[in-house]
Amino acid sequence: MAAATSHSLLPALHQGRSPLLISIPHAGTLLPPGLHERFTDEAKPLPDTDWFVDRLYAFAHDLGASMLIARTARLVADLNRPSDDQPLYSARQTRLMTGVLPTQCFSGAAVYREGEEPDSAETARRLKLYWQPYHDLLRDSLQKIRQQHGHAIVLDAHSIRSEVPLLFDGVLPDLNLGSNAGASAHRSLLNLASRSLQSSEFTLVVDGRFKGGHITRHYGKPDQQVHALQIEIAQHTYMHESPPRWDEPRARKLQLHLQNLLRALIEWTPGNV
Repeated sequence: MAAATSHSLLPALHQGRSPLLISIPHAGTLLPPGLHERFTDEAKPLPDTDWFVDRLYAFAHDLGASMLIARTARLVADLNRPSDDQPLYSARQTRLMTGVLPTQCFSGAAVYREGEEPDSAETARRLKLYWQPYHDLLRDSLQKIRQQHGHAIVLDAHSIRSEVPLLFDGVLPDLNLGSNAGASAHRSLLNLASRSLQSSEFTLVVDGRFKGGHITRHYGKPDQQVHALQIEIAQHTYMHESPPRWDEPRARKLQLHLQNLLRALIEWTPGNV
């Protein structure tokens, strides 16, 4: 992780030529000046980062997909949470609630040293500087894609450690596809995506523990021809989890399946329904 200038903290948008946009909100590791020093020792390594997800999908632009990639760490502002900080899950669904400005790591450890937590003024400032630009780009990009192609698809791409006791029991399935229980994408698109990921090599769950966060729920409006899916990938499928380290042979196998997924999403049209 590193401190950076305000310009370098802005998200990166790579325009594509297809109806598909890949959203990568949690792979960033940059921090604004002074924030790292306020973190606890547990939070300083940014343990809840979606490590290397931008690298995992590096092939997507060649297939014609647009890509929106956050540069800031999720501890700066969680781009997959609503700005009003309303909870996405009930207490029964999770034992750990993380907000738009997280104050707790997935391990349960505090993010900030005592007395260093952000106040309401800092929260508002960070939402304006880091949360809002990502969502402005995402909204405008999906609108342009829909105007050009007649429909738009956003795939919200995530990864997480395969074992996080405070979030789920046991080992997470390898591939976790979410559609907000079918509300964020047309059923035929969800079925196509699911079939494209099925294999004997990776386990797959659809609308299980990870049904989709704010991006999936907010932007997925099938009746307006904007479809949203989330994919949460267990990190052991493409990297060494502790310490985080890219594993090229593992990643290459997974990328073959992700290519199948992206091609299926790009080729789908509402006319196939």
